[in-house]
Amino acid sequence: MKFRVDRDVFADAVAWAARSLPVRPSTPVLSGLLIEAGHEGLVLSTFDYETSARATLSAEVADEGKALVSGRLLADICRSLPAKPVEMVIDGARVSLTCGSARFSLQTMPVEDYPTLPDMPTATGTVDSAEFAHAVVQAVTAAGKDDMLPVLTGVRLEIEGSTISLLATDRFRLSLRELQWNPRTPDETVAALVPAKVLADTAKSLTSGSEVTIALSSGGAGEGIIGFEGAAAGGIRRTTTRLLDGEFPKVRSLFPNEHLTTALVDKGSLIESVKRVALVAERNTAVQMQFNDGVITLDAGSGDEAQASESIEATVNGESLTTGFNPQFLLDGLGAIDEAVVELAFTQASKPVVISGQPAEDAADPGFRYLLMPRRLLS
Repeated sequence: MKFRVDRDVFADAVAWAARSLPVRPSTPVLSGLLIEAGHEGLVLSTFDYETSARATLSAEVADEGKALVSGRLLADICRSLPAKPVEMVIDGARVSLTCGSARFSLQTMPVEDYPTLPDMPTATGTVDSAEFAHAVVQAVTAAGKDDMLPVLTGVRLEIEGSTISLLATDRFRLSLRELQWNPRTPDETVAALVPAKVLADTAKSLTSGSEVTIALSSGGAGEGIIGFEGAAAGGIRRTTTRLLDGEFPKVRSLFPNEHLTTALVDKGSLIESVKRVALVAERNTAVQMQFNDGVITLDAGSGDEAQASESIEATVNGESLTTGFNPQFLLDGLGAIDEAVVELAFTQASKPVVISGQPAEDAADPGFRYLLMPRRLLS
């Protein structure tokens, strides 16, 4: 194996592939990054039996071949290289890397012990890369982080015709983001439960091209795999990951069809007020919110402890009510909304609030909705 490649393109691809490496690999070879030089250029791969990453990039290949080296070490080296072309060549049981006057010699691992990467499933459709990445960021806001409840650490991706829905919940809040896409089969209806962290990292890393291809297996060989592919500097990047097992809770019905009280308020003002009042809220206690005609009053603290209160203008329609929320969960939801004015909609004080951007007059449904359970108020 011998090749020459642009330093920036190579370093970026190595860093991207290495991000999927396991922190504690079950076998030493899984800490490796597979380098393959061939007729299609250079292919860099990582795989831990759950998630695979494959970057294809252009390179001047003098001799075809492959080598397996420490992925994290190679990524660290590439970050420090001077702005000159990179040359790599196999030298016995080692790989030599040269960039300008910098030279490194890396120990190789046995390529024959490295697992075969899964094939990309048949493409299901394409979606605008920037819009998809932003939608995923919004959706994962409510994803769980408790590994004891693995189903809730995923994002349920639902495809119905030309609409993709992304749902996530950690039992205390729920996010729903819908967006349009270009399906290969117009009337297809499928669903998948994708690990939230993998989905977030992948969507963010595939924004160089104009669109992302989503490939979801619907049965047969490769069942339980989802793949994402997009253009990147100097080539193509592809990620596959195993879907999570288990039944995602049927949460769509939690969004009510009607509301008795709604409030429209400036998002920035509400965020700043929540941050200030929450300074005196004890751990795991709520920030109280009173909704009255033309005003929202926020309170925190009780008894002999520090207290805070603040009022902000709002357009409140319907019955007055008092409720309370985990301040960080409330801030997470508000921060995920794009619009400058947000709507908080209630059926009653003891029921969840639905938070969304102020809907446009011609919009049938807001693109992002965030449902938050109330917290018990201290008496």
